[in-house]
This record gives sequence, C-alpha cells and structure tokens, in this order.
Amino acid sequence: MLFLDELPEFSRHVLEVLRQPLETGEIHLSRASHERRYPAQFQLVAAMNPCPCGHLGDPRQRCQCTASQIQRYQARLSGPLLDRIDLQVEVPALPPEQLTAQTQGEPSSAVRERVMAARERQMARGALNSQLSGKALEAACALHDEERAWLARVLEKLKLSARAYHRVLRVALTLADLQGEPKPSQPHFIEAIGYRQLDRLLKGA
Repeated sequence: MLFLDELPEFSRHVLEVLRQPLETGEIHLSRASHERRYPAQFQLVAAMNPCPCGHLGDPRQRCQCTASQIQRYQARLSGPLLDRIDLQVEVPALPPEQLTAQTQGEPSSAVRERVMAARERQMARGALNSQLSGKALEAACALHDEERAWLARVLEKLKLSARAYHRVLRVALTLADLQGEPKPSQPHFIEAIGYRQLDRLLKGA
C-alpha cells in the first residue's frame, strides 16, 4: 500500500509517473541501450484538502480561498491520473457531538467475513476483479442491451473516459460480490459512479 498525504502538494511530474504502475502493475525504466521492468503492484490511498485553506464546504468555518485559487489547487491532479483512482470520496469534518457519541458500528469480524466471501467469488472467476482483462470483466458483468445503453448515456453526461468506464465496471462488480449477487445491477453502477466525486467535480459534470 502506498499512502500519499496532501496529494496535490506533490510535484506534477511525480504524480504523473504513478500512472503507469497504477495501470500495468509494472515500472519501466529506459536508459540509453538498456531497459528494465520491475513489478510494482500496490494499492494507492491518498488524501487531500478540498482547497488550499482546507475549509471549503465546512459549515463551521468559512473558506478563505478565491475561486481561482481553488481551481488551481484542484487542477494539480490531471484527468489521466484521476481516471486511475477508482474511489474518490469526500470525507466531511464531523461535528463534536458525533465524535463523542457512543455508537456501535459493525464489527470488523463481520466485515472480514464479507470481504473474504467476495474474494472467493472473484477467485472462482479466475482472478481478482482488479486483475480481470477487459473482455473477462465485460463477461462477468454480463450487461444486457438496456443496461449498456443506460450506462453509455450516463458516462457521456458525466464526461467519463473509456478507462473510467472499465473502472466503474470493476467497482460495481465488487459491490455485487460483497452483497453476494451474481452480477452487478443498476444500483451497483449508480453507487460506483457516485464514488468518482472528484473526477466529476473537475470535469464540471
């Protein structure tokens, strides 16, 4: 796992170099007459503020940034890089009453059982969803004509790329696996698309 905090603060060149290993799981190095390939399969987890001051959308503290500052800050992440990040989720600040509340959540053991069952279903197909080829992914999702047409309209409206389309399929298939469903349905696709929040924000969709 690779965790990058304050993602937009990294140089653009460093971030763009991540695109190849995120896509292929390998790093290619070329020097003069030599070329080397190294395995680089990892899970990328990143965090960033919504704006330079960090208070955009915070109901308790007013954002001090101008519209142009916010746009420049968010534009440090390129579209091709965002295409390769499957889940882009806003995590709002919690009010004090929620932080101090004694709530009982789902135990980790129950989550683990659900995840392990989903992994077993994926391995029964021959590979984890993240490793399925495009053809195998399409076969696993088994989209009928109406679903395919609906999904094409949604992706066109949201200006998502062909790469993002396959990422949406993978996430939707994983959601179906976690629920024990044989294939993803429309609610799974809607949820998967909903997780691409930053991608849609920067494209004005």
